[in-house]
Amino acid sequence: MASAIARSSLRKALGVARANPASKRSFSSGASVDEEAREAAKWEKITYVAIAASSILAFVNLSKGHPHFDEPPPYPYLHIRNKEFPWGPDGLFEVKEHH
Repeated sequence: MASAIARSSLRKALGVARANPASKRSFSSGASVDEEAREAAKWEKITYVAIAASSILAFVNLSKGHPHFDEPPPYPYLHIRNKEFPWGPDGLFEVKEHH
């Protein structure tokens, strides 16, 4: 420990600068600012193309014809009422005219 302090003070006295290894470290990719800007611009363009393509595809799919089915026949057994409702002969949300 004492020798490390002595070396450090000797370097300071001689003016020898030691390179800090942490300052040279490039993090994950080591890409420059220009490369990062190009990469961001590339993904921005890809996003715009994907939005346009998916919008066109949705428009094409939604503009196609789709089948419409006829109304089912009014089978009498679908509206069987064995007992009158407490609010009258019609269903709660049905509106019928009585003659």
